Amino acid sequence: MRGLDTNVLVRYLVWDDKKQAQKAADCIKSIIDSGNSCFVNVIVFCELVWVLESAYGFSRDEISEVCEKILMIKQFEIESKDIVRMAVLEYKNGKANLADYLIGRVNVSKGCEFTFTLDRALKERSEFTHLG
Repeated sequence: MRGLDTNVLVRYLVWDDKKQAQKAADCIKSIIDSGNSCFVNVIVFCELVWVLESAYGFSRDEISEVCEKILMIKQFEIESKDIVRMAVLEYKNGKANLADYLIGRVNVSKGCEFTFTLDRALKERSEFTHLG
């Protein structure tokens, strides 16, 4: 297994810089051709969403679609895949950031009854307790 950094994954998906995108594509192809998988950790997943939103102006629906496709690629090993899948669905239908939904889901999976937050977008979520 070989890990991918956010910048490699962004270039592979967006192709805004052809030289870097080709390097990213060649890297991923080389990993797959060697029989390895591409590891994407939850931090990279969060950064990917943030970059697609802030730097590229992708909509929540577009980002959710990209995330869902990444989750389906068998050559990509996603850290805590089921948790990420649930968080992506919540992100798609919610108002908070993907990172917020991941925080809630990871904390629940680790035994937290709930997570304290000041984020109003999470006020109605059962895995959070709003301090407002």
